[in-house]
Amino acid sequence: MENDSAFVAPEGVYSVTEEHKPLVLPAHSVSAAPAIYPTRLSSVTVRFPQSKGSTPGLAQLLGANLNKELRKEKSPRDDGVSLSSSDTPEETSYASPDVTLGSSPAQESSVQTIPLESHKLFSHPTISNKKKSNTRPKHNMRTTSSTFITRVQSVEGLSRTLQAKQGETTFLFYNTGKSFLWIELGSKSKEPLTRISFSAYPTCHDVNPITASSERIDVIIGFSTGDLIWFDPISSRYCRLNKAGSITNSPCTAIRWVPSSPTVFLVSHADGTIIVYDKEREDGTFTPQIPSTTALNPPSLCATDPAPIVSVSTSSVVEWDPLINLFVTAPPWHPAPSNGAVSAAGKSDKDRAAKNPLSHWRVSRRAVVDFVFSPDVKYVAAISEDGCLRVIDPHAEQLVDCYASYFGALTCVAWSPDGRFILTGGQDDLLTIFSPWEQRVVARCQGHSSFVSAVAFDDARCDGRTYRFGSVGEDNKLILWDFSSGALHRPKLQATHHQRVSMSSTISLAFRRGTGSTLHLPGASIGPDGSSLSLPRYHPAPSRNEVSVVQPVLIKHIECDLLTAVSFLPRALITATKSGHIKLWIRPLAMKARHMKHGHRGLSISNIHDIVA
Repeated sequence: MENDSAFVAPEGVYSVTEEHKPLVLPAHSVSAAPAIYPTRLSSVTVRFPQSKGSTPGLAQLLGANLNKELRKEKSPRDDGVSLSSSDTPEETSYASPDVTLGSSPAQESSVQTIPLESHKLFSHPTISNKKKSNTRPKHNMRTTSSTFITRVQSVEGLSRTLQAKQGETTFLFYNTGKSFLWIELGSKSKEPLTRISFSAYPTCHDVNPITASSERIDVIIGFSTGDLIWFDPISSRYCRLNKAGSITNSPCTAIRWVPSSPTVFLVSHADGTIIVYDKEREDGTFTPQIPSTTALNPPSLCATDPAPIVSVSTSSVVEWDPLINLFVTAPPWHPAPSNGAVSAAGKSDKDRAAKNPLSHWRVSRRAVVDFVFSPDVKYVAAISEDGCLRVIDPHAEQLVDCYASYFGALTCVAWSPDGRFILTGGQDDLLTIFSPWEQRVVARCQGHSSFVSAVAFDDARCDGRTYRFGSVGEDNKLILWDFSSGALHRPKLQATHHQRVSMSSTISLAFRRGTGSTLHLPGASIGPDGSSLSLPRYHPAPSRNEVSVVQPVLIKHIECDLLTAVSFLPRALITATKSGHIKLWIRPLAMKARHMKHGHRGLSISNIHDIVA
């Protein structure tokens, strides 16, 4: 069964059932741009309503039966919205660290509402009483005169096609060259629903699963110029943010919607910053403060030191060490200045009007490569070219911990579905598993022979005891891994700098997370006499013989250009190359289920459509 279109994993055979190859354009074409930036994937499953009074055909009947089965397997959602591939469902069967530390049922049920109710930075206030919170992008992409958008191509009868859909449909978005594509997985037509060409390179994007519906899909696209576009493919309308780099002209490197927020998202940039935006706000006049590069009075490495937040009105030069804190510039309209932030004195009401950005974080002096939210939305894991993994409290706007890579820059990051582990890949050809609650490196994964391009957890095969994740690298290897902390062998030597990691250290972080203890920073552990001990935020990388090693479950070499993305859907695995070659690999359990129901006739297009949903 091993060939270019199939591979055998312990659970069965994965087979390619759908491919989307890059479009070959004439050399003189405006859209014929080289693939400088890697292809990134975003997906979302949308539930279309059943048409009243219509008689469903055979394909719809088959799809309806499959959708019923899939809905039984998924966590129930009554809002008609499903999760994107970059988000993790919070209603899992295994306990999160919050639950294990004695959170009340009321606290458990309110996890999703925390960003909306308790934290002003990520809340959603309306810009004015006259405006509604469910606004749509202003401009029509098909009739725009903007030179930023060079061409828009859609399939014929797109509106009729969308209106005729019923049940669940999975859409995939990806960038290649100077183009951004919207496709439907499992569709009979292999043509993209919409292909948009820009004058700049799309570099990253994300779909909001909270607002996605049959009438609206909110997509944010980041560009090499720093520009952002809020795009609704259903209505073909858009709105530009950070227009012409008015806030920053640094290339966008990653975008993430704040989970449970309909409007707020974060963008990381190549200048080492992460900026908080609201899609419904206009760009404001904002100049972030630049910290001093030399420290006259080096700050202590004590974890109890607060991270500085500096107002744009502050003229003094502030020293900054990126290994122990963030450098936060609060704009005049910052929703909740705290931790000693200097307010924008002398600003008029007009200057205080709600605009973008909501906040500006300088994370590193090197590029921030990627970042992800923890499943409970309380923390952000960010990686950068300086080889550091930083755990950030986005609500307090503080650095929690900083971990060094074994060698070189980190290139990709993922957070486990239960929030226990952070997974990174890097230029050291390794995958590294961190335990933020124990503040240590748990294991390293050896199998790649070149830089690791992307990592992702397979939610369907993570049960709280065993974790399945996948990775792709510049060696064109797709590798599957199984990790179980209980099955790891004990390292031969114990790290001297890890002897501080004790139960008290873990509990202190748990206290911060769940019980609101005065030990508000994870580094503040409890000494034998009950006193608070100060521990460093920065954690150097342990040596090879101090960390357990995880071996691959499967290595699949794929003949193609550089692999840049991997994503897991409930019934499929998706890989992408730098030039935009997309492959959909159906899971073995999905194949088995199809054969049991339909004999040996194989998979029809309608079957594939519902399997990937």
